[in-house]
Amino acid sequence: MECFKHRDDIIRTVKVPLLDLKAQLEPIQSDILRAIQDVLSSQHFIMGEQVARLEEELAHYTQTPYSVACASGSDALLLSLMATDLRAGEGVMTVPFTFFATVSAITRLGGHPFFVDIDPQTYNLAPHALKNFLTKECEKRGTACFHKRTGKRIHSIIPVHLFGQCAEMEPINALAKEWGFLVIEDAAQALGATYKDCPAGTWGDVACFSFFPSKNLGAMGDGGLITTKNADTAERLRVLRLHGSKPKYYHKVVGINSRLDTLQAAILLVKLKYLDAWAEGRRKNAKTYDLALRDLLPNIQVPVIRPENHTVYNQYCIRAENRDELRKTLQTAGIGTEVYYPLPLHLQECFSDLGYKTGDFPESERAAREILALPVYPELPAAAQEYVIRQIQNYYRLAPVQPARNAS
Repeated sequence: MECFKHRDDIIRTVKVPLLDLKAQLEPIQSDILRAIQDVLSSQHFIMGEQVARLEEELAHYTQTPYSVACASGSDALLLSLMATDLRAGEGVMTVPFTFFATVSAITRLGGHPFFVDIDPQTYNLAPHALKNFLTKECEKRGTACFHKRTGKRIHSIIPVHLFGQCAEMEPINALAKEWGFLVIEDAAQALGATYKDCPAGTWGDVACFSFFPSKNLGAMGDGGLITTKNADTAERLRVLRLHGSKPKYYHKVVGINSRLDTLQAAILLVKLKYLDAWAEGRRKNAKTYDLALRDLLPNIQVPVIRPENHTVYNQYCIRAENRDELRKTLQTAGIGTEVYYPLPLHLQECFSDLGYKTGDFPESERAAREILALPVYPELPAAAQEYVIRQIQNYYRLAPVQPARNAS
């Protein structure tokens, strides 16, 4: 690694952002502008031909028969639960360590979230914790699963492919088949990731993706997508995203307005060509961090990627002793970071009526205290990444840290 002894003062004046979308745009700007101009010329801003083309290309990319575009990743979750007939009062299992939309989609439809803790290494749903929950707290009645204490029928599970790494879908699917509930993948951060050589989006009954600008495939605004292997589910999703109408102005069901703008679809079609190369750039940068930061164990724990997974590193998240102090030090040095997520969902005020308390999901709570995301975007200059690494190394050499954790 190049020494920064004589360059720190120069580089310190240049901020290293967590994500640099300007750097992503620069080499493809002319193609993006042409795509936008095509939409402007057509004046077909809602459900234009680019939307159908994007759905077709992403169905091919994710190796699923059907894909349905919508207005956001949050809507993708909501529409998936609507299309699979979540009823008010039914339960949906998921993790408390995820973005808010995973659970708000459940509660917006009157569903009841049941939380299951995460694996301490991957931060995804722990299959053993799911099995324990089902064995201890649920019972089979015929082909369906019910929560014993509340009597609520378990409709589905939403495993989250967090930070670009797929959850352990094989044991999760086996439990779903055994106990009789649906599987809805939250793949918002994992487009292009695979588990046992099968892409995210192919494991569940439906799967949800996001095109929020910070995603690996990001729009210039909001956008989302749902994939499924079921033709009837796909058709229901198409109807639900258009206020439940088919044909126009005739409504068999009550849907929502969740159409992907044609402009966003046109932009995403351009960016999709570069998605795999961008993911490879993220993996390259992640490897650089891995090699440099492993020397800081046990104060730093680098991401653990299971051998059956091919991750896309939507985020590169370390566990860090004195996380908040380290973050302040990096901010002072002009380095962008983020905490995903500072408060698990079972402790959020709006979900207090669920009755959970501190200590109920210790791995999720510990992750919330320790995780810190570092810049990993594919355009990250080598000198900037080396600067980030040096600042972290210097912090742990100079700052007092807490006693080392027990190994997970």
